Amino acid sequence: MTSAELRNRFRGVFGFPITPFRQDLSLDLDGLARNVDQMSRHPFCALVAAGGTGELFSLTVPEIIDVVRVTVEAAAGRMPVVAGVGFNAALGAEMARGVEKAGADCLLVLPPYYSNAPEEGLFDYYEAIAKASGLPLMVYSRDWAVFSPPMVARLAERVPTLLAWKDGQGDARKYQRIISHVGDRLAWLGGIGDDCVPAYFAIGVQAYTSSISNIAPKVSLQLAEAGLARDFTRLDQLMRRYVHPLYALRDRMRGYEVSVMKTAMEILGMPAGPVRPPLINCRPQDVEDVRKLMDVYRDVIEERESGERAERSPAGAGRMSR
Repeated sequence: MTSAELRNRFRGVFGFPITPFRQDLSLDLDGLARNVDQMSRHPFCALVAAGGTGELFSLTVPEIIDVVRVTVEAAAGRMPVVAGVGFNAALGAEMARGVEKAGADCLLVLPPYYSNAPEEGLFDYYEAIAKASGLPLMVYSRDWAVFSPPMVARLAERVPTLLAWKDGQGDARKYQRIISHVGDRLAWLGGIGDDCVPAYFAIGVQAYTSSISNIAPKVSLQLAEAGLARDFTRLDQLMRRYVHPLYALRDRMRGYEVSVMKTAMEILGMPAGPVRPPLINCRPQDVEDVRKLMDVYRDVIEERESGERAERSPAGAGRMSR
């Protein structure tokens, strides 16, 4: 798949699979394959393997490569697979080479661990990872890695394979300025969460990254559909019923953005397992509150399951040319 073909797909929802673990915290690759197969039955832009929701920060390099390989195999050509990489230039380059061999279509480059880098050093970091493979990349701007509009334009000039930008800052005003300054040189993604879809799509973003895609793909897709149509009445309905209650649970504890999603999946009978340190598993009362919320989700979850049964028929999903 060429960069142009890949970019043309970046409209709608990026699914962000969790990384399932067994109780001993080893990888559950069989569970990952089952989850990815189910997610791949829905019309997402792409799947992001070993992203933040996939606990990239607690995986070894060989584990990251295994997670990407299994995701590619389970997606089976139905959609592109983006692989999370980062930490430092050397490790990021090693990851980039490994996930390219594992079949990834694109890199999602997280900021380096060191949080006091000058602008040129930050550019060197992204350039080193870009040169390590033949894959296009998207930058994930989050935490301390804050970019001005001219910085993004300079990086796009310096790294020809830079294809897309994922915002993790949540500053719609600043992101709009970046988009206006750089224009269509890059594809622009909303990366804070499902709860920020109205703000992102209001400023012209056409794709976003969704953790809700793990449990209720229909909700994620309806959010994107309403966002693209600027149907803010429908967005408000979806936010009130599904998104805001879930994100309120996620806000109860640092790191719960992963823990709550895994708890929800376990309640729904999907492979997930515990989280690895430094995250913690949901407290008993929070587990019960997640269980109650999943009853609210039951209508869209049942429709998802019905759709998956239909997709298992001989007329199943088509394959993407790679």
